[in-house]
Amino acid sequence: MRIVFMGTPDFAVPCLEKLIDTGEDVVGVFTQTDKPVGRKQILTPSEVKVCAVENSIPVFQPKTLRNGEALEILKDLKPELIVVTAYGKILPEEIINFPKYGCINIHASLLPKYRGAAPIQWSVINGDKITGVTSMYMDVGLDTGDIILQSQTKIGENETAGELFDRLKLIGADVLEKTVELIKNDGLKRIKQDETKASYVTQLDKSFSPVDFNKTATEIHNKVRGLNPWPVASFKIGDTRFKLWETRITGKTDKKAGAVVESSDKLVIACGDNTSIELVVIQPEGKNKMSASDYLRGHKIPVDTVLE
Repeated sequence: MRIVFMGTPDFAVPCLEKLIDTGEDVVGVFTQTDKPVGRKQILTPSEVKVCAVENSIPVFQPKTLRNGEALEILKDLKPELIVVTAYGKILPEEIINFPKYGCINIHASLLPKYRGAAPIQWSVINGDKITGVTSMYMDVGLDTGDIILQSQTKIGENETAGELFDRLKLIGADVLEKTVELIKNDGLKRIKQDETKASYVTQLDKSFSPVDFNKTATEIHNKVRGLNPWPVASFKIGDTRFKLWETRITGKTDKKAGAVVESSDKLVIACGDNTSIELVVIQPEGKNKMSASDYLRGHKIPVDTVLE
């Protein structure tokens, strides 16, 4: 089948690789324009572009899909199907309706839950026990199209968003392979999404990072996991800001929220509802990440010190 693939970050790479490995005719790849990265702002291609170039697939990087340029490219490529995975651009209706078999999307949630950006992070932040990947037909709405297939997976109690991301991108590739086979064999059933169960999530940024120790230990633990590896949870001791990479839920305490409960060989902090949490891996501003126990060997933090 002649397929155009649209994707940008590393989450999308296994899907593109799956299409190549299963012998589909990937006639072109659309990805976002190269972006400046790092302190030196070096212009860097997306992970999907790198994969496409390595496999000698033509790459297209239109700044917009709405001026007719992208549609003309598609007319030349003549795809029977367009596959979208984390492309980062909204497709106009004329592109969605262009291929014979339409446009399908691989989305990292169990739709209709968590439509929109950052579904993986929010599933962890919200303490979900189960998530998954959905393949769906695209329409003009935001992740509102008919469901084709879904695959579920459990979220570990200490699993970070980054770790879950790495698992879901492989699950997504398997879901895509099965979806394409169903389309080719006319074997799929379109399932309407239940709008009464729909929810939307927004992209994350550094404004989400500060930890509120008035929240329960479970809520804080979920937030720390969900913001790892970016934008990373944070807290302050006096004037020093720390990134918070890893935590573990501990026991009960009568101390006020934010107060240090223990700081001998481990750092335990009081949280809301008389719960407490151990800060396992921290990163002082301008320093490398380290275990809290290593930090305590060189820095005394008295019990009852209040973190912000």
